[in-house]
Amino acid sequence: MKVETIVVGLLEENCYVLIKNNTCLIIDPGDDYAKIKEVIKDNKILGVLITHAHFDHVGALRHFISKRGVKIFKKSNISEQDYSIGDFKFKCIYTPGHSSDSISFYFEEINAMFVGDFIFKENIGRCDLPTGDLNQMKESIEKIKNYDDGIKIYNGHGEMTTLGYEKMHNPYFK
Repeated sequence: MKVETIVVGLLEENCYVLIKNNTCLIIDPGDDYAKIKEVIKDNKILGVLITHAHFDHVGALRHFISKRGVKIFKKSNISEQDYSIGDFKFKCIYTPGHSSDSISFYFEEINAMFVGDFIFKENIGRCDLPTGDLNQMKESIEKIKNYDDGIKIYNGHGEMTTLGYEKMHNPYFK
């Protein structure tokens, strides 16, 4: 599986395109549909995964909703469980705190977790926005600590990190 990162929009949000066997999943299509489409190329879009519904993460979503056969995975229509679509398998993990609808998507095959604005390198997402909650954030951090330290953390803004690095260097994990 190949992971492509596309930085889009005014807030430089990380949109991810996962490509496998001429199919793809899109994670957080923040903005700039044309830029995202360049990376998708001729791969068939199977689904769009939304880590949370803030504008900077869903700006181009409308372009994918109208496409036949594209499943949208977001908090309002999925459960905390394992999913399979095409050749992609992932686990949905509720991680509220930054927002009440925050979800992380774990792909065991590549040991990668796509977390939106839940975790940043040496930081976490803001909890002072509408539906944010610091206590829920603390609970989500405790939940995620149980996962493997080697997991690559793909976040909504900035550079990738690992769970082990965050356990060692992120003050919110102490």
